[in-house]
Amino acid sequence: MLSEEISARIDGLTQRLGDLKGFFEVSAKQKQVDDLEQETSLDGFWELPQEERTVLLKNIARLSDSIQGWRKLDSLHDDLKAAAELYREEEDTDLLKEILDSCEKLDSDLDSLEIKGLFNGDADDRNAIVSIHPGAGGTESTDWASMIYEMYRKWLAEEGFKFQLLDYQPGDEAGIKSVTFSVTGPYAYGNLKTEIGVHRLVRISPFDSQKRRHTSFASVFVYAEIDEDVEVEINIDDIRVDTYRASGAGGQHVNTTDSAVRITHAPSGIVVQCQNERSQHKNKATAMKMLKAQLFDLQQKELNKEKDLENSKKQENAWGSQIRSYVLHPYQMVKDHRTNWEAGNTRAVLNGDINGFIKAALSQKVC
Repeated sequence: MLSEEISARIDGLTQRLGDLKGFFEVSAKQKQVDDLEQETSLDGFWELPQEERTVLLKNIARLSDSIQGWRKLDSLHDDLKAAAELYREEEDTDLLKEILDSCEKLDSDLDSLEIKGLFNGDADDRNAIVSIHPGAGGTESTDWASMIYEMYRKWLAEEGFKFQLLDYQPGDEAGIKSVTFSVTGPYAYGNLKTEIGVHRLVRISPFDSQKRRHTSFASVFVYAEIDEDVEVEINIDDIRVDTYRASGAGGQHVNTTDSAVRITHAPSGIVVQCQNERSQHKNKATAMKMLKAQLFDLQQKELNKEKDLENSKKQENAWGSQIRSYVLHPYQMVKDHRTNWEAGNTRAVLNGDINGFIKAALSQKVC
């Protein structure tokens, strides 16, 4: 028979799923979707202003995603309960492994769905643009920046977000000087805004022949992607457009022409660059989109100066300004200094297991 520990864990997962059903009001949301879809079938729908149509379709997509997420968990839970009942009748090693794996999967997926219930920002449901830059520490920090980049890549893949590399500048000896990428999917910005700030690493350096302990820093910047209908005034006389030969992770073709684009906005000092596409025209369009997102973010900060986390972007990439520490030596621990959330399995965190940190930041409203 199943151990008391496993049985209690299944009961706990059942309770969490039941709580989520009430919190997400699945039946009410399904009725909302039915009503909204009925509106789209009316003859006058396509005569509505584009903005109104966009809002309506986005609401349908948002509600449908929430319903689908809960139903997926409900199905996984039914399979888990059935496997548990079967194991009670006939113990089987393979079946026990399946039960334990299902518990892990359901636990992780419940975390993801519970996070969605914590979003309350106006831009939370938008796509995101993420930039990572190394701080003080030379090669140590460029290597650390690449480790953070890989951590997010793995988290994005696990969560089902679409990733697109926009700009990649390799380090002189190792790692990256900077990287920028876009993230597409439900509540991409709502999730990733919790990562804004300075991340600190403590480890025995793989680049130090004397194997001394080093501290490295890297900054993570996240911007909400702006819809086409959002007005952000950009005076053409205020920007300078430079083209250059792409480098790094763009592939062979992009290195043969001056397809990469860098745009400098003089009044704000913001610099954006894109080298992802083979076409200079497409790279310029993407760079302008990135600039628009950063200028809009800057405007919002002016309206919300009292938010301490938002001001963390202005802090120096050095000791004392970090939001999270990743200690690999002399002990192993990842700790978020805003929420005090900790994880002892540093390998898992660096492999993308960051939902606990995201959930804690959203629930404690530190971002």
